[in-house]
Amino acid sequence: MFKTIREDIQGVFSRDPAARNIVEVLLCYPGLHAIWLHRIAHFFWHTGSRTFGRFISHSNRFLTGIEIHPGAKIGRRFFIDHGMGVVIGETTEIGDDVLLYQGVVLGGTSLKKKKRHPTLGNKVVVGTGAKILGPITLGDGAMVGAGSVVVKDVPADATVVGIPGRIVEEHRKIGFDLEHGKLPDPFAEPLRILFQECANLHEELKRLQEEVKKIRENK
Repeated sequence: MFKTIREDIQGVFSRDPAARNIVEVLLCYPGLHAIWLHRIAHFFWHTGSRTFGRFISHSNRFLTGIEIHPGAKIGRRFFIDHGMGVVIGETTEIGDDVLLYQGVVLGGTSLKKKKRHPTLGNKVVVGTGAKILGPITLGDGAMVGAGSVVVKDVPADATVVGIPGRIVEEHRKIGFDLEHGKLPDPFAEPLRILFQECANLHEELKRLQEEVKKIRENK
C-alpha cells in the first residue's frame, strides 16, 4: 500500500512541472486525493460493501470534482492533472502510468450490465475535455488530443484528434508528450490537397481557353 502511495506521488512530480515539493503535492493536488479515495472505494466495492464504496465515491466527487465509479479498475502511477469534471465509468479499465487532464469522460454507450466503458493501456495520455465512449480499447502509448471524441479502437502509439477521433499519427515514440498544441491537424493535409487540385484545374482551364482562342483565330 505504501509503495503504491509513493508511486502516486512520484507520478505527480514526473508529469507536472508545477509540482514544487511534497507538502504542496499532498495538500493541493485533487487528482492525487481522488485516486487515493478511489482505491479505498474500490476495495470496499470488491469486498461486498458496495453501498459504502459508492458513498466514498460520491464523497470523492464532492471533495475533488472528480467522479470515479468504485468498480473502475485503475493501475499504478495514475495521474489526473487539474481534474475538475473528470468522469470514469464503472467498467473502465486503466493501465499503468496513464495521464488524464480535466474534463475527460470515459463513458459508456449501453444500458446493459456488461463491459460498456473504455479500456486504456499503459502510458496513455488523454487531453483536456476529450470523450472516450464505449467498450473500446486504446493501446499502450496512445494519445488523444484535447476536445476529441473517440468511439473506435486506437492502436498502440497512435495519436487521435478531432470529432469523431481520427488517427493522425502512428508509431510515435512512447512517452508523455505534453505539447498538445503541436498535434497534427487531421484536416490540414486534405485541405492542402484540395487547394492544390483547384489550382491545377485553374491552370488547365486557362490552357484550354488559350487553345480555344487560337482555334477561333485560325478560322
